[in-house]
Amino acid sequence: MKQILIVTTKEKEQTSHFKEFVQLITMHYKLEYEIYYHNKKITQCERDSIVLLYLGDDKIRAFIKNHLHSGINIAILPLKNNKQAQASYGISGDIYEALDDALHHDNLHPSDILVCNGEPVFTHIIIGDVHELNNATLKKLSFVDKIKQSIANLMTLRYEDFTITTAKEQTIKTAATGIMVFEHNLKHGESSILNEDISLHDGQLNALILAPASILSYLYYILVVFIHSHFSLSRLPKSIGIIKSSKLGIEGKSAIDYKLDGLLLSSKSIEMEILKDALNISMGRQLQAPNNRQTQEPKESVKVQYLPKGEIRKLLLTQKVPFFKKADEEDFKELFLSLRQSAKLTSVFLILMVLSTLLATTGLFQSSTPVLIGAMILAPLMSPIVSLSMGVVRGEGELIQNSAKTLGFGIFTALVFSCLYTYLMPLLHITSEIEARLNPNILDLMVAVFSGIAGAYANAKSEVAKSLAGVAIAVALVPPLSVTGIGIGWGDMSIIYGSFLLFITNLVGMTLAAAVTFIILGYAPIQRAKKGLLYTSIILATVTVPLMLSFSKLIEQNSIARMIESHYSINHKEIGINVLEIDLHNPKPIIKLESYTQEVLHKEDLVELKNEIEQSLKKSVELRVETKVIVR
Repeated sequence: MKQILIVTTKEKEQTSHFKEFVQLITMHYKLEYEIYYHNKKITQCERDSIVLLYLGDDKIRAFIKNHLHSGINIAILPLKNNKQAQASYGISGDIYEALDDALHHDNLHPSDILVCNGEPVFTHIIIGDVHELNNATLKKLSFVDKIKQSIANLMTLRYEDFTITTAKEQTIKTAATGIMVFEHNLKHGESSILNEDISLHDGQLNALILAPASILSYLYYILVVFIHSHFSLSRLPKSIGIIKSSKLGIEGKSAIDYKLDGLLLSSKSIEMEILKDALNISMGRQLQAPNNRQTQEPKESVKVQYLPKGEIRKLLLTQKVPFFKKADEEDFKELFLSLRQSAKLTSVFLILMVLSTLLATTGLFQSSTPVLIGAMILAPLMSPIVSLSMGVVRGEGELIQNSAKTLGFGIFTALVFSCLYTYLMPLLHITSEIEARLNPNILDLMVAVFSGIAGAYANAKSEVAKSLAGVAIAVALVPPLSVTGIGIGWGDMSIIYGSFLLFITNLVGMTLAAAVTFIILGYAPIQRAKKGLLYTSIILATVTVPLMLSFSKLIEQNSIARMIESHYSINHKEIGINVLEIDLHNPKPIIKLESYTQEVLHKEDLVELKNEIEQSLKKSVELRVETKVIVR
């Protein structure tokens, strides 16, 4: 090193700390130095010389501004009032370590400089409120304090109108709570909330735009940032957009307040730019040297597809933040056209209804699950149900009318063809598949609810539309209707009641769940959906009463089975039992079970077994036993 220039102030030159490190330069490193004051511009500097900046952040920023593209080599020495510069270039807080790093020629690298309205930036620019996106204190807060901070921020959630222009002249108009712009970051830096390092030498600035479009999306942002305290640029929350560009311009409707490295400023427009290789800076030990420098022009990246635009942008700027995100106008238009088409009664719909009904009825008589699954996939009933849900939440009379008409014809077709098929079929045996659809309970309602959610979501998101077949299998709309048709063909009211109750459960549960899902996805405001949801909820509450009664019987059946399923010792004979069925429809419960023992059971043994079971249950029962003898 041929020459060392120390840039400082007259005040700092007089401190003992300054004299101590100057002595270190001359005694330990055997180097000569020359002192310059910060307000003097260095015009000439030998190639191997280095300028040591013993200054605060403001004066370092001014020095860099005056020496951009000058070709001089600079290094920063740590002080209490230059924390921003230390953080930016990975400078050690220990003066001896920092000096050692500064005097190693290998640590010198051409560095890009981010300037904002002509001023160099060390760490970041904050525009608006980024809600602790850059706050290192989050890591030091307790879980309870983080929750409190989250609630406080939620109360101050407000949006500003921004027009953002990139180096490639791409313009983004959006509403955002705030924007954070930085050139690079240290993964383990105090203000970093990112999971990765961002290069100091890639020729690009990075802008994170915080714009949650609803309270729900903001709560998810809180979960990621406030609770987890880190996220990755490759997997950003949808409430955050990112722009990587060499230049960025930001304008607002009025003057924009912003912070440059914590310094509060205001301007009508903010112009930010990366100055490529603007200065040779000695990197500290906390910042790794670049392995490969960018030789080609960096590719601009704009990922803002989830930021508010159009009608949503206007809503956020003029009204209260909605709890659920409002769907984009384009998405809504495409979905609404699709659902209008699905609501129409067509010949294709009727043909599929006939075929799926005949297939389901055959599968019920065969007690064949694969055949029933095929009928479920073939059945077209789910489409008008989802269309009906959208009509309910949007209050669209035409859509409700068309959906209801299509559903009505579909139900009538299924009942007629399953009834005729049964009438012509010389079978009167209730198979296990028929019996499985005669006693619906609250669990069947839960299946309908989850299927309705999945159906609405799959229709709203084209990328998951392939899951509709799975939804159709889960909710099984046609088989219960076919069982009702079988009941009509046989003239059996108990079959008609049980199976049609299951169908109505599926229909109402799906409609209500799908309607609520459309509200959550932002396709309808709650105020508009209130009336339709009220009527649907009343019907659902009515249906729930018999389902709860059936469910209570199921609980009782399980309780009885659990109490009596064990081994008994009757007349010195060890008997194991397995409960097959429990019928609670009669005053005296009928219990069907099978027994297995190594000896033949006689009538008196079975009577004794019945007595022991009645003692366990503390009630009279009717026992129907299938005996099995085990021969060893």
